[in-house]
Order: sequence, then C-alpha cells, then structure tokens
Amino acid sequence: MFKGFIFDLDGTVYLSDQLIPGADTVIRQLRETGRKVVFLSNKPLQTRENYADKLTRLGIPTQPDEVINSTFVMTNYLKKIAPQARLFVVGEIPFVEELKRAGFSITDDPKEIEYVVVAFDRTFDYQKLNIAYQSIKLGAHFVATNPDRTCPVEGGEIPDCAGMIAAIEAVTGKKVEVIVGKPSPIMIQAVLDVLGLRPEDCILIGDRLETDIKMGRESGIATGIVLTGVTDEKTLKGSSIHPDFIFQSIADVENLLIG
Repeated sequence: MFKGFIFDLDGTVYLSDQLIPGADTVIRQLRETGRKVVFLSNKPLQTRENYADKLTRLGIPTQPDEVINSTFVMTNYLKKIAPQARLFVVGEIPFVEELKRAGFSITDDPKEIEYVVVAFDRTFDYQKLNIAYQSIKLGAHFVATNPDRTCPVEGGEIPDCAGMIAAIEAVTGKKVEVIVGKPSPIMIQAVLDVLGLRPEDCILIGDRLETDIKMGRESGIATGIVLTGVTDEKTLKGSSIHPDFIFQSIADVENLLIG
C-alpha cells in the first residue's frame, strides 16, 4: 500500500525508555516486505547516533541515517543559509556540540551573535533569556528547532521548546522567524530526500495532530495517528486536523497496512 513509512518516536514507537508493545514486530515486518522506514523526532536532545543506539537497544536495529531529528534539519538549514554564522544556542549540550561539529562558532556575546538558535532546553534560565534578548535587540535572527508545547514521557508530559520560544518572543516582541521541525516543510523535505520517494508513496505515523498529522496533510502524505502519546480520543474528536487512519497503537499498523 505504501513504500515509505515515517514514524515519529516519542509517544509512537516508545515512551521514555519503554518500547510501545508491538513496535519491534511492525518495524521488522515492514522491512521484511521491502518498505523503507525512517524515524522522525522534533527532539534535539540527542544525536542521530544516540537515537539509533536507543532503538537498537530497545529491539529495533537502526542505523543513524534512518533517523531524522530537528538537530540534523537545523544544522543542514543553517549550512545552506548562513554557513559562517556565529550562533547563540538555547539548547542542551548534545545540540550545541552537533552545531560545533558542523563548523559553527558558538558565542554568548550579543554583539557577535548573528543567530539565536532555540531548542528544547531543560537548562533554560534567566541568563540564557537575557543573552537571547540582548542579541535579538541588536539584530540577531531568531530560529528554532520545533514548536512542540510538551514532550510525552512515561507517566505524563513535560514542557518542550514552545516554552523557550514563547519566553523569548514575550521579552523581545519578535516572533520566531523559522521553525525547522515538524510541521515545517523544511523537515518533510529532508525526510523525502532520505527516502528517495514521492509524498504519495509514503505514510507518516505519529501521536501529535498539530505537528505530525498537520505536516503530512500539508505535504500530500497519508497520515495515521496513534493514541499512545499526547492525543486521546477526546482531543481527536475536537480537532479540525483529521488523520487518514486512527490506531490505538503502532501495533495496529500491522493489521491495516502490511500486505
């Protein structure tokens, strides 16, 4: 039915360090039947290698080039538009190190900063907010990895990148210029480039209506929502964003789409 399967990670394939039951079986069967599979995450807390290692440890053997996260997309985006830019990063160490490895200069001097790059950051504090404020006030660009309000974890949710973006917007009076993660067309183009497939040959399966499903629908890709993450049946019924398929969990993908 589909040649390419794009799976969100948090809330879809796993929750924290717990694999969603049936995820390993579904992925294995898709691969055995010749489908291409990639994993997609808005979370910039880990490298692609880290995600691949985690999936492999949980029972889904994965190579780094099968993972696309907002760190990868942001790095490639900045390489294209401002390869020599000096950055200030609101983000955690793995994200900062990835940008350094890509050749970017990281600084906290507002007079030098050309781009304020904002990501999910559990170490976000007043000092970071003030540096971002002073830099943008002096003319720095303001870009972000992802718009997620919360991140699903085992037992609930925690605040995500939207909180950092909102704080900086509130004090600067400036809206974020670009968000590269879901539902951005920048991210879905990166996915299609990796898969080497047309949108109509793919399906995107995730747990968020406003990111996963919205991005798929706007890109001409079929979509499926799972109810193991942030979306429940009540949210689904009240939303104006409608997926093509509804799954109780990733395990149901086997019944409807493999054949």
